[in-house]
Amino acid sequence: MSAAPPDNDALWARGIVKSHHGTPALRGVSLAVREGEVLAVTGPRGSGKSTLLGCLSAQLPVDEGEVWFHSSPVHTLGRTGREKLRRERFGWVGSEPHLVPELTARENTALPLLLAGTGHRAAYTAAAEWLERLDVADCAKRRPAELTQAQRQRIAVARALAPLPRVVFADDPGAPLHREEREQVLRILASAARSHDLTLLLATHDPEPAGQADRTLTLVDGRIAGTSTTPAGTADGRTAGSTASGSTAVTAAR
Repeated sequence: MSAAPPDNDALWARGIVKSHHGTPALRGVSLAVREGEVLAVTGPRGSGKSTLLGCLSAQLPVDEGEVWFHSSPVHTLGRTGREKLRRERFGWVGSEPHLVPELTARENTALPLLLAGTGHRAAYTAAAEWLERLDVADCAKRRPAELTQAQRQRIAVARALAPLPRVVFADDPGAPLHREEREQVLRILASAARSHDLTLLLATHDPEPAGQADRTLTLVDGRIAGTSTTPAGTADGRTAGSTASGSTAVTAAR
């Protein structure tokens, strides 16, 4: 096994290969994401964005290659280890909210905190704060069936952020929303990541949300086609970081 990656990388991967039912989805992808970085992963549908987030977030085991989280190997973990990592360290927002229908918005938001052992008062206080931040505080006592799609998606974002995970993975979270709502949710995600020093990986086929990121990585046919850094000061008012020392290098292993 190779040496562990640099300590200042939140996520580090080398030579990731992943296929679905014999069809290649990732063809040797290597990347490093620094602590606290907001990274957008763009590309057309079918380019491998969701698969990449799935492999990095320990949802999908890689066929080949390495994935590391803060110098700890993810690719060698079994199913139980991957589940523990996702529960304790990672947050996830998908293109569908997948809320528990029997629970209220506040209960859905507090659920990951309660499952992690947080006391009821602290969990519900955190849930209320994030619902307020996502402009859905008035939905706290309502169940998903009573809410609009946009409201449900905002609650899913609040649920992912409430435990303050070290890394948040957002797989096209604005897909079910109208443009104005989508842009607002993405701004809140990026702002929350920066204010709480969280690492955010945002996958989208829409190039516009990439403006919220410090850096943008483009995937085409399961390979990295390019990477760009947001000009200083334009990524949600934050100065883009330096790419010195190689900790933010993004390459495609051929």
